Amino acid sequence: MLKELTPRQVHERLRNGEALTIIDVREAWELAICRLDGALHIPMDEIPDALERIPRQGDVVIMCHSGGRSAQVAFWLTMQGFSNVYNMAGGIDQWSIEVDASLPRY
Repeated sequence: MLKELTPRQVHERLRNGEALTIIDVREAWELAICRLDGALHIPMDEIPDALERIPRQGDVVIMCHSGGRSAQVAFWLTMQGFSNVYNMAGGIDQWSIEVDASLPRY
């Protein structure tokens, strides 16, 4: 079962001081447009070779532009035995709507 959090829920958890690891699976050109401070950038196609960079303790939130790629990565990580992974529904595009309108939309 794929677990999801909305951008607002992620923002609230961060604001409350919870330790979340956010992994942005978008491409480098997308990060040049907008990014979340503190997010770890691991492009989707590099995830299989970067498993050691993904913590197994604490919650991990996977994000992309609109939630499609991140859902695939979160599901795949769950199949690899990660039980602490959440997809950020709507991605950074929804973040710019719900949390921070100053982020450029593309």
